[in-house]
Amino acid sequence: MKRVFCIGEILIDFIPAQKEESLKKVTSFERVAGGAPMNVAIAIAKYGGNSVMLTKIANDHFGHYLMDVLQENGVDTSYCLRSDEGETGLAFVSVDRYGERSFTFYRKNAADLLLSPKEVEPEWFREGDLLHFCSVDLIESPMKHTHKKVIGDFRKIGGIVSFDPNVRLPLWPNEESCRQTIRNFLPLADIVKVSDDELFFITEIKEEKAAIQSLFVGDVKVVVYTKGSAGAMIFLKNGEKYEDKGFKVIVTDTTGAGDAFIGGFLSELLSLDISNENLCQKISENYKRLLTFANASGALTATVKGAIQAAPEKTDVLHFISTQRGTSNVANETI
Repeated sequence: MKRVFCIGEILIDFIPAQKEESLKKVTSFERVAGGAPMNVAIAIAKYGGNSVMLTKIANDHFGHYLMDVLQENGVDTSYCLRSDEGETGLAFVSVDRYGERSFTFYRKNAADLLLSPKEVEPEWFREGDLLHFCSVDLIESPMKHTHKKVIGDFRKIGGIVSFDPNVRLPLWPNEESCRQTIRNFLPLADIVKVSDDELFFITEIKEEKAAIQSLFVGDVKVVVYTKGSAGAMIFLKNGEKYEDKGFKVIVTDTTGAGDAFIGGFLSELLSLDISNENLCQKISENYKRLLTFANASGALTATVKGAIQAAPEKTDVLHFISTQRGTSNVANETI
């Protein structure tokens, strides 16, 4: 069975008990498992896919908890190394009245940043596997260089590489170092998922169409563009584009919604017998299914608090789609 390797950070999110307050005024928090790659891995597993977490986890109480959460949700942890040197990274999340978040991070000695290239064996990966990564663990560290090595290993086996920049500026020395690192890694991916909030930051191009087109560099064949409550679009390198308007829900917390979206997208993609050669063709033939499921996954996750706890099961997503649109709404439409 094909697998999705999710490489990168695994951490603890502290969600404030008091809503619509700045962090300096919050007096109590709820501990939840987090980290975008971990969220994606769990979403894929919940949707019936075969997901693998590739990272280094601290040998502390939080690290033990995170390992338990991964295993309880069906993620393969065989490639999670343990560390006595690093600690579990922490993120304190403030949620405003619209469910949008701001972050304060404590992860200068995070264990996941310590995974070195020499600790990863190319024999771990096999033909047909997918790789998904984000930008949080691309700050200068052993893990940044491990990303480069693993991406190179996937290129050698013809694997598909997915990149969600998932910009978190508080982790970077400055905006330009974040932007430039993302631009350096963009050409290494086959699929790039970018939000409307991130598009201008990454490209510095105000016109949407031109900004999207500028992302087609190097190996990039597919751009998945998310627009929050307005849905999402797929752009292919050959000029084709597709759209799904998404779902209207009452937002409680957007934590993990984007991760649920890309997790849903990749899990459905995984079931299509894709390869690097037929990637665009398969997406063109099945875009409605891919976008509808991904949008529904993100929408459902945004209706409840927390990332991992919020991730719906596949049956929940399918029921939601059926309830909102009816089972007959499966036709593909080109825009």
